[in-house]
Amino acid sequence: MKLVDGKTISTPLENSSQANGSEAEIDFDILPTLIGYHLRRAQITVFNDFVKMMSEVQITPGQFGVALLINTNPGLTQSALARTVGIERSTMVAVIDALETRGLVERRPSPVDRRSYALVLSEQGNDMIERLRPMVAAHEDRIAKNLSADERAQLIILLAKIAD
Repeated sequence: MKLVDGKTISTPLENSSQANGSEAEIDFDILPTLIGYHLRRAQITVFNDFVKMMSEVQITPGQFGVALLINTNPGLTQSALARTVGIERSTMVAVIDALETRGLVERRPSPVDRRSYALVLSEQGNDMIERLRPMVAAHEDRIAKNLSADERAQLIILLAKIAD
């Protein structure tokens, strides 16, 4: 346990069933006081739960987010989508290629720029999004089960402040 701003924060091994005499004695130094450390641990937990829940569908959190944005904003270009998500355009190309190979996304000639493509979900992509919405909601409820509704809302606000 570490004391941070008057609150007790447990370290990973204290929460683990693997803790034994030697492991329980590991000193985490300043790690329990670092926002980035806790963000990364939380991200790993969230990602692993999402992947496990979506194993049948074989979609990653990033692919789901991209497909959802295309669904809500049909006609986006890869460049605009990459800027929105905050990743390199070349990385976005790989994500779109994977979704297109699965028949979930279609590249269509852009009506405003002949040098780019407008992205739209295929019918199969739309069906997938509708199938995944309740699964993602259940995933969110599961990962936030230890938070009250107010804490969950506050966490989203705080994370958005960090991201901005």
